[in-house]
Amino acid sequence: MHWEATAIIFAAGFCAGMINSVAGGGTLLSFPTLLWLGRDPILANATNAVALWPGSLAAMLGFRHSLGQSRRWLILLGAPSIVGGFLGALLLLRTPSRTFSAIVPWLILLATALLAAQGPISRWLKRYHSGPPSHTWWAGAILFQLLVAVYGGYFGAGIGIMMLAALSLLRLTDIYQMNGLKNFFGMCINAVAGACFAWSGAILWGDAAAMALGSIAGGYGGAGLARRVGPKVVRSAAVFVGLAMAVSLLIRRG
Repeated sequence: MHWEATAIIFAAGFCAGMINSVAGGGTLLSFPTLLWLGRDPILANATNAVALWPGSLAAMLGFRHSLGQSRRWLILLGAPSIVGGFLGALLLLRTPSRTFSAIVPWLILLATALLAAQGPISRWLKRYHSGPPSHTWWAGAILFQLLVAVYGGYFGAGIGIMMLAALSLLRLTDIYQMNGLKNFFGMCINAVAGACFAWSGAILWGDAAAMALGSIAGGYGGAGLARRVGPKVVRSAAVFVGLAMAVSLLIRRG
């Protein structure tokens, strides 16, 4: 079963990296896969965060040409991403495994709902917030990014949608630039959270290696896929997978 499990984890990492680079929500596939293979939920979540970090880096490189005028956003929102990722990781490590296992299906449902609502949320932000961002909007976006990063360090699924919402508050409209920034901030969150998990010994390194290789391949290739099929197709698939995973976990617990 060892090689079969490795192949399954690699495939899950590939799909998650591709989904994350295009629309976000890849954790809805990769994390439940580890649970279904019998991994402890805390260790599975920590391993998933470490494994998907290279995919975020690869995805960011795929959008690197769209980040030319983004230095201000990289600096101002990168710092709260690092701080929040650290705080979220500490919170996870202090959560009992049984408690985390009980709330996992609801976290997946929350992330799935966010992914499904991404279109309406984006349209609302564009409709009610126009013009250059004020200092108040900057402060709000930084605080929002900090909270997103805490959640990202704790669980992670759905942070892509939340970060795109934060960027919309700053009046960004170029979806490729926004995706590049989103992947950079996700890389920051997962990097610092992963360092905390590694330090505490919460990583299943064999699983992490297989998933990381898959996420790199999927993340880099997914950036090109975004220009061919568009994010809506991938987002719909991720919503379907998220609902199926959440329902299956609830049934399994019942």
